[in-house]
Amino acid sequence: MEKSALEELQSVIERLISPDGCPWDKEQSPESLTDYVIEESHELVSAIRSGKADEIREELGDVAFLLLFVARLCEKRGQFNFDDALNTSRAKMIRRHPHVFGDTVFENLDEQLKTWEAIKRAEHADADGKPQGVFDSLPASLPPLVKAYRIHSKAARAGFTWPEDEEVEQQVEAEWLEWLDASANGDAEAQKHELGDLLFSITELGRRKGIKASEALDLATLRFLRRFARMEELAREQGRDFTELSLDDKDELWNAAKAEETAASADKA
Repeated sequence: MEKSALEELQSVIERLISPDGCPWDKEQSPESLTDYVIEESHELVSAIRSGKADEIREELGDVAFLLLFVARLCEKRGQFNFDDALNTSRAKMIRRHPHVFGDTVFENLDEQLKTWEAIKRAEHADADGKPQGVFDSLPASLPPLVKAYRIHSKAARAGFTWPEDEEVEQQVEAEWLEWLDASANGDAEAQKHELGDLLFSITELGRRKGIKASEALDLATLRFLRRFARMEELAREQGRDFTELSLDDKDELWNAAKAEETAASADKA
């Protein structure tokens, strides 16, 4: 019987960690692979945001390889195997979707998400039945903007947020004014404090509009890098050294690169 792609990949892992396999792979542990899981996950996110199917397929496969690798190493330790992990996830998804796999009916999405959080906290109750705290499951290692988004999301599901979007906008404005005051005073610690508060509030404003701050910032940095590369290219086409140009000349190139991008977007539309 022909093996599935999953089984074939598992066979590759088995060969790599066999006695006559790869010296590097044989030395790995779940702990040693954590940084690679993070790195490959970021590469997958970048590929998805690029929209390039070939890159997405490749990076998705790399993440799958690492997950299977970690699962096999855990199995060798006598902890669990990949099927156990999949079955745990399957049971969890069924349990957390009572409106799909049961008779529960929610009036709106907010009620569904609140129930999701409640079920999740109950799953991790302590020995005395005390449910998990709202933020107890929040990974400490999350990137700051992602963490801020998740904090606001969880707080909102717990009913602790501003009732109206206008109030968040006012909070952002207030934080901006506090940043200006701190900046004028020249207090470095106060500036760092107020800048953090400003970013935290802006993250919530974006969340309410369906925008993830981390993704928005990532797209902004990609736009900057793309336009900057075009600026350098335009300078070369003009026979000029970009680094030697005045700021006004660089601004002209920036505006030209931006105009080209805008025109290209309009043509696609």
